[in-house]
Amino acid sequence: MTLQPLTPVNCAGLLQPGCSLLQLDGEVLLFGQKGWPKRSCPTGVFGVRFKHGEMKLRAISFSNDSCYLPPLRCPAVCRLDPYDGLPESYLIHGGRTPNNEISSSLFLLTMDSRGCNRKLTLCCKEKELVGEVPGARYGHTLSMVQSHGKTACVLFGGRSYMPAGERTTESWNSVVDCPPQVFLFDLEFGCSSAHTLPELSDGQSFHVALAREDSVYFIGGHSVTSDSRPPRLFRLQVELLQGSPLLSCETLDTGISISSAIITRTGPAHRYIILGGYQSDSQKRMECSTVILDEKGIQFEPLEPPKWTPDIIHSRTWFGGSAGEGSILLAVPTEGRPSQPDMHYFYHVNFHTEGEGKDEEATLGCSQESTEHDDSTPLEDSEELYFGREPHELEDSSDGEGDTYNEEDEEDESQTGYWIKCCLGCQIDPNTWEPYYSTELHRPAMIFCSRGEGGHWVHAQCMELSETLLLRLSEGSKKYFCLDHARLFSPTLYK
Repeated sequence: MTLQPLTPVNCAGLLQPGCSLLQLDGEVLLFGQKGWPKRSCPTGVFGVRFKHGEMKLRAISFSNDSCYLPPLRCPAVCRLDPYDGLPESYLIHGGRTPNNEISSSLFLLTMDSRGCNRKLTLCCKEKELVGEVPGARYGHTLSMVQSHGKTACVLFGGRSYMPAGERTTESWNSVVDCPPQVFLFDLEFGCSSAHTLPELSDGQSFHVALAREDSVYFIGGHSVTSDSRPPRLFRLQVELLQGSPLLSCETLDTGISISSAIITRTGPAHRYIILGGYQSDSQKRMECSTVILDEKGIQFEPLEPPKWTPDIIHSRTWFGGSAGEGSILLAVPTEGRPSQPDMHYFYHVNFHTEGEGKDEEATLGCSQESTEHDDSTPLEDSEELYFGREPHELEDSSDGEGDTYNEEDEEDESQTGYWIKCCLGCQIDPNTWEPYYSTELHRPAMIFCSRGEGGHWVHAQCMELSETLLLRLSEGSKKYFCLDHARLFSPTLYK
């Protein structure tokens, strides 16, 4: 195995605790770190590439019929292997937005197409659930089970805000573990059912979930009530019978005390590696374990960890995700060192033995993972992005690297900045401003008016835009005009 330091090329600010790494069509994708999109980058999903010790990001496009995918941190993510003629895909449920709003939505992410220059285009669809629907949450898990020729999705755990009726001024933003119910739903009809099992008596969050055939194993996790990480291990068995499913749960005595661990699969068989995570609020889990699922059950084997650097050893927090089979992207904070301008150090951990996985850019599918550390650093919105090119220019890139994210491409805020008086009636005050749209956190959303020499930026709130219209305007490259200049043009320009 190897531990290689990575130099982020103008993209370090986009990776924060709570990010998710996905793999589609052999490409590693970063999801969950975008705030408000600028004109040339409307999706918030990026391709991640490692080459010669450098890490680069490039924008990923969505198909025109895709729905808006908000920047979700610590969602439940589940990979769906190809079956019954359906392509490989990902389910994404819940999560926390940069505005600290908690989602209850379920999204299906698939590959839409590959351009002539191998440019990846994704398709995102929101799926409606009916019946006993799980509430908004984050830090939970999704797993797929197969039984009697059927498939179903298992959702468990997570945390959410304290119920509105129990909140006080002091506990308004307090979070609690969700009730320890198991939700089962099928993807074809969207029917959801809730199940209560006596073995699952306490809520747990940021645990590990691994599935094989009709069984799901829940490993570790953190409990808000007891503020502990007991070495729990449950085996949930799901029989998808005609009529109603049959669920049973067994408590095993070989669990691990861990939360927020990173999981990577090491081959087509059900063999995984657990790295990272926490044993307590002040103690990281520095050991590694191999987990094997077979017909006999689950087995844990100790695995020699990489040779940790002093920065990793002495850091209080760490986070990351699977970057393909036997490959992990790991990040630790720089702890505010003046000599290090970036917020985090990044490392590529490769568990392949010598002779395996020689191609750094080749990545395959991996298991479900948990990439949270809720009580480490506050969730912060990433910088707004501008790639300095129009979408058609990105499509014509022949080398596939033309849409690499570059912080230097962003506009100078001293000239286009957020705290300008954008129009005569502008009421935005930097000292009292609060988020108005769900996509905002630290800065108000802005729209670029194309009228006048060079155009100018105006606050979307001052233009009295609905959030739906604001999102639609940000997705295209057509010209649009502020309220002052729109009177000179046809209203159809806003359609």
